[in-house]
Amino acid sequence: MANVGSDKPNIRQVASIAGVSHMTVSRVLNDHPNIKPETRRRVLEAIEELDYKPNLVARALATQRSQRIGVIVESAVAFGPTSILRAVELAARAAGYSVTPIALHDGDALTPHDAVDSLITQGVDAICVVAPRSSSIAALRRVSMSVPLLVVKADADPTFLTVSIDQHQGTTLLVDHLVALGHRDILHVSGPLDWLDARARERAFHTRARSWGIRERPIVVGDWSADFAYDFAKGLNRLPDYTAIFAANDDTAIGLIHGLHERGFDVPGDISVAGFDDVPLARHFLPPLTTVRQDFRALGGAVVEMLRAAIERREIPQLTRIPTEIVVRESTAAPRERR
Repeated sequence: MANVGSDKPNIRQVASIAGVSHMTVSRVLNDHPNIKPETRRRVLEAIEELDYKPNLVARALATQRSQRIGVIVESAVAFGPTSILRAVELAARAAGYSVTPIALHDGDALTPHDAVDSLITQGVDAICVVAPRSSSIAALRRVSMSVPLLVVKADADPTFLTVSIDQHQGTTLLVDHLVALGHRDILHVSGPLDWLDARARERAFHTRARSWGIRERPIVVGDWSADFAYDFAKGLNRLPDYTAIFAANDDTAIGLIHGLHERGFDVPGDISVAGFDDVPLARHFLPPLTTVRQDFRALGGAVVEMLRAAIERREIPQLTRIPTEIVVRESTAAPRERR
């Protein structure tokens, strides 16, 4: 480790260790495309050795950028949106950017248009929209954008940059798991279908159920909450014909398990229940919950990388779908023979 004394390391010390000019170090910091890989490697190693932190104010003046990304978050108290925001903040910080978030809440007078205008007024370099509804997407299409805008959603879009966790893959894995256990009648309790993730999971559920040739019963449209699911399960008059429930998220799943328990039904003995998200408490539910784990950290990294490419006018990565994995626990099992 180089001894840099009591002062903070500066760009000229980085240049000296790397054997390049301070202008070359500046170009590496700003991701200039015409830097030889070997030169870039030496500069990055020198930065790491010195633990050099660039002066972001000077860098912003030099590049005419604020080094800030605005994030519009709908339903900011929910696990998924909150986790995505945290992951974007971590990835942005690692890349030398800060994040300015704006939350949209039900019944709030603030519109997506207002949120975009506010962030642009604050001088952000780009904007990310997390967990949008289809109605919000429609509103954003009417906004004139002066900075790159990325929407976290499953389908490619001609208007926006897009990146997402692979909702289709996660749903497919879950349906396949239930079918492999022997379930041939599965109920889906969805989220509100104005939410893009809820719609993506609902479509994927029907597609996979149809491919297996199992019964396609009407879905129950929920609101993401445990309370809704609890009331639904508590209201069952008898043991239903379906032997498994695919819940749109883990909150819905835990509400179902609670309500089924109060009705005297055993999970998974009478009905298997599976969720989506893998919230930290999922492994501590009774029974521990089978669910789909979403890699929010990878998603945050993809969001920041795509926005940085757009800001810096580099080649933009194509639509990225982050893979999921199923976590099998005790809330799902083979169906019992029913009399």
